[in-house]
Amino acid sequence: MNVTEQIAQMVDKARQAQKVFEGFTQQQVDAAVRAAGKAGYDNAAPLARMAVDETGMGVYEDKVVKNASKSKVTWYRLKDVKSRGIIARDEKKGIVKVAKPIGVVGAVTPTTNPVITPIHNAMIALKGGNAILICPHPRAKKCGAEAVKLMRKAIAAVGAPEDLIQIVEEPTMEASAAVMALTDVCISTGGPGMVKAAYSSGKPAYGVGPGNVQCLVDRDVDIPAAVGMLTTGRTYDNGILCTCEQSVFVPADKFDEILAAFKANGAHYISDAKERDALRATVFPGGTIAANLVGASPVAIARAAGITVPEDTRLLLVETEKTGHDELLAKEKLLPVMCLYRYDNWTDAVEAAHANVEMEGTGHSMVIHSNTQAHVEQAANRINVSRFAVNQVGSSTLGGSMTNGLNPTATLGCGSWGNNIISENLWYYHLINVTRISYPLTNLDLPSDEEIWG
Repeated sequence: MNVTEQIAQMVDKARQAQKVFEGFTQQQVDAAVRAAGKAGYDNAAPLARMAVDETGMGVYEDKVVKNASKSKVTWYRLKDVKSRGIIARDEKKGIVKVAKPIGVVGAVTPTTNPVITPIHNAMIALKGGNAILICPHPRAKKCGAEAVKLMRKAIAAVGAPEDLIQIVEEPTMEASAAVMALTDVCISTGGPGMVKAAYSSGKPAYGVGPGNVQCLVDRDVDIPAAVGMLTTGRTYDNGILCTCEQSVFVPADKFDEILAAFKANGAHYISDAKERDALRATVFPGGTIAANLVGASPVAIARAAGITVPEDTRLLLVETEKTGHDELLAKEKLLPVMCLYRYDNWTDAVEAAHANVEMEGTGHSMVIHSNTQAHVEQAANRINVSRFAVNQVGSSTLGGSMTNGLNPTATLGCGSWGNNIISENLWYYHLINVTRISYPLTNLDLPSDEEIWG
């Protein structure tokens, strides 16, 4: 049996399970969603350990937090939401909305986020009454399979068919292509090649665009607090998330104070031109990020570049002047290296950040530390990204959190700017179809043509 036939069999089992699940009540559906999420929450630590050991990326402690917090906030936001049957009545417009499952969701998941992406995708797929077939990255197949095993056991315990959640245990490019082609909708969370393949599969697809989170620091903020958040964001899970802070623009007249705050947070400052050149060449050999350094520690990165840093260094902070296509370090860096820029006025900072985003990361996300609403909205009007986190840690809040209103997700849509169909965080309502019942409107006082066009 070839790979496509194997995937077809899995899809068939998923369809059989989904047909049973389609008859479940909202309460029964929610019990399955909760069970899947709770399995991730309860096993956050062992799944994090497996992910670090298998992929060689990131920080165990951060992955524990990520697994637990994302599972928790996803269930918290889903548990009181109507997603089956009649979900809304608009008496004024005479419209009644009826939610219906799409069927079988295919999900291609990344090595950088190998546990919580399958868990989150499973939760939102189940919420809509769907089954899901996951194809993990080959370098993360064991931890992905364990997460799915735990979820299958958990949903079975509440009466849901196990085959609502399945995973390809030996993932390949051919298997990924088959998952995309044979399921009813695909979620592709990975590199641009994988996303492009999903869009070419002939099925509806939700993809992501590249990240490159730029950060603006205003003059009116609490500097120690802002720098603490920036450091936390840039170093979280050794910087492998697309939501991690990348470059920070700070006022020139507060540069020394801000630099001191970074150093107090464990940053090693690189201003020497030769060291900066060595770091650039090491991180981006030939203009492409060094795969062997993705998710590596700052000490290991510095050692590879021939730079001596203290063993307790949390972050490599490199001062740069050029932006956009003139500076490779202004690109997305999936490792704990942050660019530091000085600016004289806010408009200059916005334009510099805009140049970096236009080079890479259009449509994704930004972070602003400011207490001036006009400054925040100036940046939001100028720079084409889908999310701005204000006075927050980007890495852990741009994907939704308990402390903001963004939908919790592992898939951050970047709109047409990032070649995606949605410019928001992927959520359960992207994985349902909606039937609209239209009743005639009565007792209307319709305007005349003159009133309409006047």
